[in-house]
This record gives sequence, C-alpha cells and structure tokens, in this order.
Amino acid sequence: MEELIVSKEELIQMFETEELKDSGKGWIMNDEEIDIIALHDVDPKFLQDITNAKFYKLTSKGIK
Repeated sequence: MEELIVSKEELIQMFETEELKDSGKGWIMNDEEIDIIALHDVDPKFLQDITNAKFYKLTSKGIK
C-alpha cells in the first residue's frame, strides 16, 4: 500500500463504511495491517492529542 493522506472526516467515514477496521490488535485496510499517523500543523507535535489532528497518514505497517 502506498501512503495515503486523509482528513479527519475521511478517516471517520472509512471506519463507518468498514473500509478501515479495528481488529483489536491493529488497523486493517485491504487485508493489510496499517499504521495511522496523526499529522499536526503546530509544534511540538508530541504535545498534541492524536484525535485533534486535521489530517492523518495511512501507511503499511513498518513503512514510515
């Protein structure tokens, strides 16, 4: 899977339509485990809540 940048609204819709699933051990998209990385506009990023990002990057597990 290539990296995919989505808005918060798009991410929510992907979960609602089950394009993205939470397996309890990780997130699954197209039968592949992925990472969801919050993208913040302000620094320092480590002080930001993951749920308050405007955009998220979806990547294959292990690719950053």
